[in-house]
Amino acid sequence: MSNLNINIGELQLKNPVMTASGTFGYGLEYADFVNLEDIGAIIVKGTTLYHREGNDYPRMAETPSGMLNCVGLQNKGVEYFCNNIYPQIKDIGTNVIVNVSGSSPEDYAACAEQINGLDRIPAIELNISCPNVKDGGMAFGVTRKGAASVVKAVRAKYHKTLIVKLSPNVTDITDIAKAVEDEGADSVSLINTLMGMAIDIERRRPLLSIKTGGLSGPAIKPVAVRMVWQVAKAVRIPVIGLGGIMNAKDAIEFFMAGASAIQIGTANFIDPAISVKVRDGINKWLDEHKISSLTEIIGAVE
Repeated sequence: MSNLNINIGELQLKNPVMTASGTFGYGLEYADFVNLEDIGAIIVKGTTLYHREGNDYPRMAETPSGMLNCVGLQNKGVEYFCNNIYPQIKDIGTNVIVNVSGSSPEDYAACAEQINGLDRIPAIELNISCPNVKDGGMAFGVTRKGAASVVKAVRAKYHKTLIVKLSPNVTDITDIAKAVEDEGADSVSLINTLMGMAIDIERRRPLLSIKTGGLSGPAIKPVAVRMVWQVAKAVRIPVIGLGGIMNAKDAIEFFMAGASAIQIGTANFIDPAISVKVRDGINKWLDEHKISSLTEIIGAVE
């Protein structure tokens, strides 16, 4: 068996396969289908300072080779998470990471500060790239100044591993990546969903309640691989790749583009055990090619 251990800042992963926020609940929902301890890290659904209802239905639509969603960060707020969810998930035998979002830098920082006090949460993923909320979210992730302001505010209050999730809906994603690195991010994850739209031609109306939503799934993988490749060459911190990963071959493309770890999102809806299958597939490929450690192929493509 090849060595799949990888470090993201001070975060130690037993393998590089993570589950993407919003696609794996709080982990417990998948416990009947997969051994949660076999996953490198579980990133739980988005958490905000206050309760959010999310967007009206319909908020999901299938598209060719992908799906659109506009869920809108539905959650009961960080206090509820700390008091009710955390006690249920703190003893899962792998890294549990909280995805944090907000409406202002101060909101992000206040939410992160509460999570900082949870002993069994070793990292957060800062979501500055959600396209499905009216305030905050992607608004911060599409400019260098906005991204830097959120990371700076959070870094002052949060002292563990800080991952920042980047938006692909920008002109130059490397510029945003360098801005968050400069403000103290330990890692960047990319990409979040691409802005998309689908129309019901009989009703002459958009399929989603807020008209547009985030496109995910295999359709976005070539864009994601390209952006990971660009960012990995532009920053010194580890890059986590995601976007349309359906199997081990897809994951290996991201590693060769420069990712140190990957996240699986939409594929969880198709096969609840896909994360462990991808881990096993990575191991098999490395063994077949007589490669002893994953680190040997990270950034193999110049």
